[in-house]
Amino acid sequence: MKKVLIVTNSHDLHADLVAAKLEAGGQAPFRLNLDAFPRDYQICLWFADGVLRGTIRHAGEAAWLDLGHVGAVWMRKPGDHAFASDDLSAQELAFARLETEHALFSLIYTLDCYWMSHPVALRGAQWKGEQLQRAARMGFRIPDSLITNVPDAVRRFRGDIAGDLVFKAMSSPMLAAERVAADQRTVGQLSTTIVDQAMMDNVEAVAEMPCHFQQYIPKQYELRVTVIGEQVFAAKIHSQDDERTAIDSRDMSAPIRYEAATLPAVLRQRCVDFVRSYDLAYGALDLIVTPDDDVVFLENNPVGQFLYIEQLIPEFKMTDAVADALVEGARCR
Repeated sequence: MKKVLIVTNSHDLHADLVAAKLEAGGQAPFRLNLDAFPRDYQICLWFADGVLRGTIRHAGEAAWLDLGHVGAVWMRKPGDHAFASDDLSAQELAFARLETEHALFSLIYTLDCYWMSHPVALRGAQWKGEQLQRAARMGFRIPDSLITNVPDAVRRFRGDIAGDLVFKAMSSPMLAAERVAADQRTVGQLSTTIVDQAMMDNVEAVAEMPCHFQQYIPKQYELRVTVIGEQVFAAKIHSQDDERTAIDSRDMSAPIRYEAATLPAVLRQRCVDFVRSYDLAYGALDLIVTPDDDVVFLENNPVGQFLYIEQLIPEFKMTDAVADALVEGARCR
């Protein structure tokens, strides 16, 4: 049977658990931790007589993995590259990162295998504005939304919508703290925030960079719908049970209820079709169910977290589902 390759970083608990499942089933994966690459790895990619061959190994180990023997790849999490020298100049470091990225993707893009999910598909699926357009086209209701760096556009939008206005990050809810060293971090996580009058009084700050605003949609509860291979896991999140999660359910300090939900067949298929439309094998959709039972699309997370859902709803065997999809994908290859 062909090999499973996990591309992630060394701090990924999801990868730890899935790797353990694979190993328990006799399928020991090869794990590529990007925050230790290329320092702790060696690669070779060469063409000879019209034939391409790629190999990789952990530095110091005798065995090389022939990438022709890889049947499934799980593209899980990014990580900053690491190099043998820690005294590279700024330009040397920038060049080393660019060259490493070229080498890495030249290596793995050659693989004809099962992907969860392919880097090209992942990149195409991450843009929030495009997600909203696609979701509307596929039959989802979406909130009125505005992405702009024009203060007057925010003022007009605020006046046109009914109810409250929210501000939310498009890229990093950690405000890019994960992209800088710990001693360079100045602020923590940004939750979805109701825009109050004090914020509107400072709306000129929007001119600094494009910002994302949406009409606030009243909630009865939220749904986290995770598509893993052919399986769908729908978690009903009672976010309105606690004021800490009423606007943004990601505050895990609030002991709100999570329970398994059965989606109507049409909604279930729409979620699957949305994920598949990007050629993804995995997706985690965030939906709102209003007091009138309307379903509203917020976003899809192409590599979204699932472990916290599994911990809160133990009957959801999501780690098993990921491992099974990778094994089946590798077997089919």
